Amino acid sequence: MSLVLDPAAQDLLFREARTSNTFTDEPVSDEQVQAIYDLVKYGPTAFNQTPLRITLVRSAEARERLVKHMAEGNQPKTSTAPLVAILSADNEFHEELPALLPSFPQAKDLFFSERSAREGAAGLNAALQAAYFIIGVRAAGLAAGPMTGLDFAGVQKEFLDGDHTPLMVVNIGKPGADAWYPRSPRLAYDDVVTTV
Repeated sequence: MSLVLDPAAQDLLFREARTSNTFTDEPVSDEQVQAIYDLVKYGPTAFNQTPLRITLVRSAEARERLVKHMAEGNQPKTSTAPLVAILSADNEFHEELPALLPSFPQAKDLFFSERSAREGAAGLNAALQAAYFIIGVRAAGLAAGPMTGLDFAGVQKEFLDGDHTPLMVVNIGKPGADAWYPRSPRLAYDDVVTTV
């Protein structure tokens, strides 16, 4: 069976896409980020809750504040990437549900009145949206360098508030020299898929 997406697009989004460890100095514009968001915003989330929030780190001062919270091995690439995004889950996403789910506005109170329920739903669904975001960055011809090697509490305190939980930091830009580590193996189809 062949896939509908042509092989070049499959390579761009999946087979050849890699986490870049170096970047050129070519800037990433707000228009590019808007185009990425406009592409990936249609990805499904439960109850259309769309809890992902994106904080773009552009200024030198903000970059310096972020780098100090990154794991040592992630600091150089975060310092030099043209754009860095902090992806977080909005634990108060339910406030938007009446507008986002007009067919079932009572979902806000019926399912998400408790903070613990919101945190679990926000974390899962924002992580799903983060995966779409990474694919969107690739679709824009850029490299995405998602990282979870960071001080989450420090990033939250520095850039977010108590209602937003950081998920990851993503470096974004055109790959630079020696950008790729060797590709690690993947599990075979039969090791992952079970038919019952």
